[in-house]
Parts: sequence; structure tokens; C-alpha cells
Amino acid sequence: MMSPGSMSRRQMLRAASCGFGYLAMSGIAGAASTLEARPPRLRARAQRVIFLNMAGGPAQMDTFDYKPQVGKKPHAGSIAAFKRRGQSGLWVSDLLPNIARHADKLCVLNAMTADTSIHAQSMLQLHTGDRLRPCPSMGAWVAYGLGTENSNLPGFISFNTAKPSEYAAAQLPPVYGGTPIGINGEDMSKATISNIQGDHLPLAVKRLQLDLIQTLNRDHLAPRADDERLEGVIQTLELGFRMQAAAPDLLDLSTESKATLERYAVGKNYPAGTCKASDFGRQCLLARRFCEAGVRFIEITHGSWDQHTDHRRDLTANCATTDAPIAALLDDLDQRGLLEDTLVVWGGEFGRPGLTPGQDKDQTGHQHRAFTFWLAGGGVKAGHVHGSTDETGSNPADGKVHFRDLHASILHLLGLDHENLAVVSGGRRIRLTGLQGGQVVQPIIA
Repeated sequence: MMSPGSMSRRQMLRAASCGFGYLAMSGIAGAASTLEARPPRLRARAQRVIFLNMAGGPAQMDTFDYKPQVGKKPHAGSIAAFKRRGQSGLWVSDLLPNIARHADKLCVLNAMTADTSIHAQSMLQLHTGDRLRPCPSMGAWVAYGLGTENSNLPGFISFNTAKPSEYAAAQLPPVYGGTPIGINGEDMSKATISNIQGDHLPLAVKRLQLDLIQTLNRDHLAPRADDERLEGVIQTLELGFRMQAAAPDLLDLSTESKATLERYAVGKNYPAGTCKASDFGRQCLLARRFCEAGVRFIEITHGSWDQHTDHRRDLTANCATTDAPIAALLDDLDQRGLLEDTLVVWGGEFGRPGLTPGQDKDQTGHQHRAFTFWLAGGGVKAGHVHGSTDETGSNPADGKVHFRDLHASILHLLGLDHENLAVVSGGRRIRLTGLQGGQVVQPIIA
């Protein structure tokens, strides 16, 4: 065993703070930056973002981009029935009857495009703006630009995440990286924030323990005012302690009514071929709770849209699993006055080509040149469709929106300038919209 004199400060901190979590959460130690809320430089229409990540590539022509088969032309069309919905007349698939109720809230982008049809690369580009190199995640950029509205919680929460690169701070100070809750299909009813649990000491004793450590840290910092890593540890430990009181209550759904749990389909069983049904409903309900608590960027993931075979069966199951929880989330945000300044974003890393009429094979591939996203709240036009695809749904006809343009628009709605929200690392200027830049999609701004 090491004697106290032979221990490094880092080893001492690890040993002394193990009860309340030296790291506090994955990936926020070591930054001399603050999560204190900061006013945006531009006019902000949104204060926060909820990103509904439909990983795997939702089939756009069977959900929001209606393509009726004309006569006997051998092109692929929508396999599901569609109806015009609401006063806006948006086309929405019958597979999504609950989301269809919110048609007049949606801003549908029917000509999205990405650079590649490779899952991992396109998902990385969707999250970071770069499909090849590690860069800060969209949520990390938002936290970096705006901080958090709640000093007891991080600025960026990622539910049911698949890969750390999707919530990483990368070249930004680590404090802005996402806090993962539930990893790649983990049972969300048992998911916690890593390293903030521990009941071996009462909270008051932990506070005294932390005060001692922080006194030593600040004494050590005094002659080293430019020691960013030590300053980061001090801030991280404080946030980790505060999270012990705030986060467990937010993750506990026992205070929600039976009716609310039913609306979000928490615990509901769905047909074979879906992911854990209750998990997605739980994610949506937790997203509402963290949104109300002041978290700036919340990502939730439904990860089973990569359906190369059994397309009709699995698409139907995916829509059934996600439809009611998303609709319940939109209902609650609207009724609680949060939708006005909360930007909800729905979509995946690309789309899928339609099934060709007359073929026996019930399978689809990847399509990155044209697919669908939708936005709601947060300053976008409601009941609006931007862009269209050609007759086959394979290419943009007008109103093309690249991921870079989507990123620029999201930052713009939050009052952030995508051209100037940047850091320099290794002699390279890094920003969410990359070297090529993006354009704010002005026609979708209310």
C-alpha cells in the first residue's frame, strides 16, 4: 500500500473520492471550462434540443415521403397507406397514427442528403459533421456554446447510446461531452449515470469529504492559476456531487401516474422483431423530465431501423414501437409550454430505397442521396414541408438539405453562429459544419 507521501495528487483524489465518483460521469474530467449558462450571440428561438435518433435508416417513402405508384410504372413506391393530416395536409403514413395527430406541428425535410451510405461513417457525420475523423458531437457543441440551465446537471445527456464517438467532446474541453445513460440496448429501467452512486456514506458526510479535497485542490491551484486540468477536476467533482442529489430522482419514474406510463407505452409488449419496447417509451419520458430540469441537449435512440430483410414486418414493428412515445412527448411538451422553445429533431443516418413492385423479395438497402428528417417546435415552421424528391424517391428534386445545413440551422435556432462556433486543434479550425461549411435553411425558420 502506498504511503500518503508517495501518492500523486491524482491517486489521492481517486482514493479519497471513490464514494461519490471521481469521474462523476463518463468523460467530464479535466477541463478548465464551465457549464454556466451563457447567452447566445444571435436571436435564439430555441433553448434546448431533443434529438430522436432513429439509427439504421428509416424508410422515408413508408413514413413521411409519400410516393404513390403511378399506373404500371415499375418504380418503387410507398408500401403503406398515407393520408393528408391536419389543417396543413401533410402526408403521413398510416403506420404512424399518433405522430400523424401532430402533423400541424411538424416541419418535414424531404430532401435530406449525406455523403455516404456506410452506417458508421454516416452516423458519425450526422453527430459530428465529419464522417472520418473524431470531432465534437452536436450536443457537445451546444453545451459548449450555451452551457446548461441547471448547475446540478450536465449540459448533454445521451440515452441508449451506441458509440462514445456519438457523444464525445473530442477537441472541446471534456466537460461538454455527453453523459451516457443506458448503453446500446441496455435495459433502461436499470440504467444509471456511471460513478455517481454509492450509499456507504450519508450525503452530508460526502459533502465534508469533498470540501476537504476541494480545499487541498484550491490551495494547490493558487500558484498555478493557468493549470486548466486541475481547474477542470475541481469543477467536475462539484458537478458530480450535485448530480448525486438531482439525477437519481429524475431517473425514477415511480412518481409518474399510470396514465402517463401508458401514454408513453412504458412496459408495453410489441410484436416480435422490435427492440425492447418499454425502453424507448422510457427514454422519451426521461427526455421530457431532463428537458424540464434544464438539460440543454438530450439524445434518445431507437436502434433497429437497419432492416435489409422482412422489411414490411420490421418497419411496422419499429413504427409501432416509436409512434405512441414520440406523440406523448410532443403532447407533453406542447401542453407544458415547452415546445415553443424546445427543438425536436427526428431522423437517422440515411434512408432506404422503396420496394420494387412485383418483386418477391421483401428487402431494402441504404439510400443516402435523399431521405427524410422532421423538426418540431423551437422556431421552425409548423405544418410545413421543405424539399421534395423525384418520382422514385431516389434523388432530391428541390430543397436539398445536407447534414451540414441541418447542423447550421439547429445552431442558428439556438442563437449560435455555426461559422464562429469553433476551436483550433493541431493547427486545424474545427467546427460542427466543417471546412466546407453549411447554410442555414431559411425557408424552415418561422
